[in-house]
Amino acid sequence: MPDTATPAAPRDYRGTVFLPRTQFPMRGDLPKKEPTWLARWKALGLRERMRDEAKDRPHFVLHDGPPYANGPLHIGHALNKILKDVINRAAQMSGRNADYVPGWDCHGLPIEWKVEEEYRKKNRDKDAVPVLDFRAECRAYAQTWLDVQREEFQRLGVCGDWQHPYATMNFSSEAAIAGEIGKFLMNGSLYRGLRPVMWSPVEKTALADAEIEYHDHKSATLWARFRVTTTPGDVPAPNRDLLGASVIAWTTTPWTIPGNRAVAYGPEIEYALIHVEGIAEGSLLQIGEAILVSLSRLPEFAKDTGLTTHSVKRVFRGETLGDNITLAHPLRHELAGNLHNYGYDFTVRLLPGDFVTADAGTGFVHIAPSHGEDDFALGRANGLPVPETVGDDGTYTAQAPGFEGLHVFKAHTAIYAAMEAAGTLAGKGELVHSYPHSWRSKKPVIFRATPQWFIAMDDANAIRDKAMAAIAETNFVPEAGRNRMGSMVASRPDWCISRQRAWGVPIAVFVDRKTREPLRDAAVQDRIIATFTAEGADAWYQPGAAARFLGNDRNPADYEQVMDIVDVWFESGSTHAFTLTPERGLPFPADLYLEGSDQHRGWFQSSLLESIGTRGVAPFRAVLTHGFVLDEKGMKMSKSAGNVTAPQDVMKTYGADILRLWVMSSDTSGDLRIGKGILEQQAELYRRLRNTLRWLLGNLDGFSPAEEVPYEELPELERWLLHRLSEFDTRIRHAVETHDWTEVYPDLHGFCAGDLSAFYFDVRKDSLYCDEAGSHRRRSARTVLDALHRCLTAWLAPVLVFTAEEAWLARFPSETDSVHLQQFPEIPDAWRDPALGAKWARVRALRGEVTTVLERARASGAIGSSLQAAPGLALAPEDLDLLPSEIWAEVCITSGFTLIPAEATEASFALAPGQKCERCWRVLPEVGRSAAHPGLCLRCEAAVGP
Repeated sequence: MPDTATPAAPRDYRGTVFLPRTQFPMRGDLPKKEPTWLARWKALGLRERMRDEAKDRPHFVLHDGPPYANGPLHIGHALNKILKDVINRAAQMSGRNADYVPGWDCHGLPIEWKVEEEYRKKNRDKDAVPVLDFRAECRAYAQTWLDVQREEFQRLGVCGDWQHPYATMNFSSEAAIAGEIGKFLMNGSLYRGLRPVMWSPVEKTALADAEIEYHDHKSATLWARFRVTTTPGDVPAPNRDLLGASVIAWTTTPWTIPGNRAVAYGPEIEYALIHVEGIAEGSLLQIGEAILVSLSRLPEFAKDTGLTTHSVKRVFRGETLGDNITLAHPLRHELAGNLHNYGYDFTVRLLPGDFVTADAGTGFVHIAPSHGEDDFALGRANGLPVPETVGDDGTYTAQAPGFEGLHVFKAHTAIYAAMEAAGTLAGKGELVHSYPHSWRSKKPVIFRATPQWFIAMDDANAIRDKAMAAIAETNFVPEAGRNRMGSMVASRPDWCISRQRAWGVPIAVFVDRKTREPLRDAAVQDRIIATFTAEGADAWYQPGAAARFLGNDRNPADYEQVMDIVDVWFESGSTHAFTLTPERGLPFPADLYLEGSDQHRGWFQSSLLESIGTRGVAPFRAVLTHGFVLDEKGMKMSKSAGNVTAPQDVMKTYGADILRLWVMSSDTSGDLRIGKGILEQQAELYRRLRNTLRWLLGNLDGFSPAEEVPYEELPELERWLLHRLSEFDTRIRHAVETHDWTEVYPDLHGFCAGDLSAFYFDVRKDSLYCDEAGSHRRRSARTVLDALHRCLTAWLAPVLVFTAEEAWLARFPSETDSVHLQQFPEIPDAWRDPALGAKWARVRALRGEVTTVLERARASGAIGSSLQAAPGLALAPEDLDLLPSEIWAEVCITSGFTLIPAEATEASFALAPGQKCERCWRVLPEVGRSAAHPGLCLRCEAAVGP
């Protein structure tokens, strides 16, 4: 009878394949999961355990530049704190004790301004509020925002001593700041002097350079006649033809004219004595008058003032003018026949000034010693008076007769009128130019000479010279910061540290009313510091404070109690004094200061000068700066433009790890960009990194140390990958030492995407899925995957703090362990093999040629999978021995491979002969020979067993 048995159905071999298996999900779900990790770390006491385990290691101290306790965090805060956290965590994991103490700036004008805004809403007079009540409101306001910011920083995953931060308003901090002021008092560098400072009429206080920003501003301009009034006998013969002529000076600050006390010229400039012969309609010049202007500026002057025709009587260098010529003040009315005089009947001097140029104006500069740095210096050198023509609120005082009570920014019309009446207005106009504004009120400021407290830069303490030497010894990242900061210190004036406000640490100094000298008494200073420590700086404002601090041996009536507060930049510059202390267990100086690039003139500089002045050394060994955050188009963010990216919103949508990845994927040395599109790109980068970790975890399922293969027995491909790990280990440890993390994490992502996912994982998944469990090749691959997992989770932990923890515990479950308690893996020296690295770089380049041929075949429909191919590769003799053909087949993920000796490299396509293995999908002639498993290749038959 015929055989009617039904053929056996094909066997399902899917259950015999070692597919990846892990509980680590593909989706991060970060906004939901991250808070649970924070709660776990808090319950675990993770920070305390990190500190305990590191207590015997060398310290690494990144001293925190204090953010201001005023409002929620913005994206710049996130950038700054994330970068600090990455550096701290990397230092900790590289074997240091990186104890990070966060801090806050709590005093100063912005908080006063906010409290005063509430007063204004309620029609309350701030000056009527008792100072201690006002300070209490400021303190409460600062504490509220400090608490808000503290929570937001922690949500970013930043690890630090959040329970014991420093704050400049803490009593101990206020005492320490007062003590630092006292050190300058006692060493003689603190003095009270009169000089022009940046003054905010709105805020009624002096401002530091770091509190100034520049905006376009429309200024009124004028050309003023200063008529030569010197008698003929007093003028040297060459200049007697100047009698009756007018020196013309141009200014963009007409309001400073009442304070004029001289005119400066440039000794090297060529000047022309001009006879006016024709003028345009409306010109304020007069036909027949003689005027003096710079020869090079004459064409522009003529155009601006309506001078149509003229003759040049004489050209001469400025140095021939000497310093004996006197001029009439331009507000001297009797010159025009008007007997009424506002009080400007004095003469002013014509003086040489090295700062005068012919770049603009007329080559002559009107000098108001009360309202300019150069003006003040020239006046002091020549004994000129320094009248106080402008009050705290920006209005004229009685020393500007005829203009009392008028605000300087509204004064130009009145100045024009007075000068026209005097016959001294030669021209007027407007100019839009960059002008200093207060960065808080956004209002223009003025230069104004007022009595202030200064720290001398060039006295016996030689702060400038010592600071320049310290800058030369400091490591700057990037290096350009050295010249930037050095040039600022080299040219800066004495440090004005006083502010005429209420919320801050008082300059706790007494001045002898007879001698006008500050009291330098160590016992008084000790009483002040002890009291501030116990009661805070409010003690300075308590009734009877002067008698309390001066002691029984002095009469309070004999001393002035200084009520100015200290500049907040001095406060923040002093933070090292109460943070890097034995009490906190932190050494001085800090290893690193890290802030935005604007802090070369701000916190970096104030910290340097303060520490140099009190300790003789810099408070840091290295200074790192980052750029600012712009929107995706490179524009500055503003609420009005609707282009603000708030870190709180990013964390709600994407999670903090995405924000952290954005920071470390950017070149932080320059300005950074952020927006929805960029965040989506970062989310995609994150997904690739997460999938790399997931693939590792899935293929390490059940791995044990017993599987490990010694390095010497590993296949070359695995040893190449370990070489790549050694290269990254060197790269990361170098970044830890230099603090330069530029491109480190982008390159690590590139390693995951290129070397791993697109190459090694792709090549080895066949062995990992299909080889016998105990095969040498599979064990070798899993040995390397173990190293990869340990390295990648550790290297990613400083950045992806939540994801790295999840990936670590997914493999090493524990109720008490954490990836953040680990250190970076120690990479054996043997793993580093540059020759092997070069060889496999060549292999991968040749593989690319084969891949190109396979892609063409796939595109034409000749194959669907590379395993259907058995390509050939023609190689020059020097490349023939790179790999045997069976390893080339593995590397190119084909079922066969042919090597062909040739003079030029060329890849060729051929179909693989044989049938497709039902388990591994390779196409091989041997498939079908097995009676038990006719659908399998010999390797798979051995793997599945009988």
